[in-house]
Amino acid sequence: MTPSPRLLLAVGAGGAVGAVARYAATEVVADGPGFAWTTFAINVSGSALLAALLLLPLARRSPTWAAALGPGVLGGFTTFSATSAHARDLLADGRAGLALAYVGGTLAACLLAVTLVGRLAPALPAEDEL
Repeated sequence: MTPSPRLLLAVGAGGAVGAVARYAATEVVADGPGFAWTTFAINVSGSALLAALLLLPLARRSPTWAAALGPGVLGGFTTFSATSAHARDLLADGRAGLALAYVGGTLAACLLAVTLVGRLAPALPAEDEL
């Protein structure tokens, strides 16, 4: 199935917004040489926001907005590639334990964030209640 040009544009525009937001966050609070706390926080908060996306009636009603906000903004905001690069740098510095803790901690925290949002969020109303 080929996505519509409208959805592709929505994801692209949202991705640009998310990528700029991620870049700005790392410029304001740069990751240090150890545990990359800013990138970690970006990935955990982005995972939580992605899990909460369906709580927004706009995203539930509009495939275009869902695409722009989900894979677009939040996909551009979160970054597994930066996590991998930080882990590679830690490994190159001989800090294998910290690299493992960083990658494992990032994955665990993101999964925990998604689970908590799913459990704390109220039950979604039926479509006809929107």
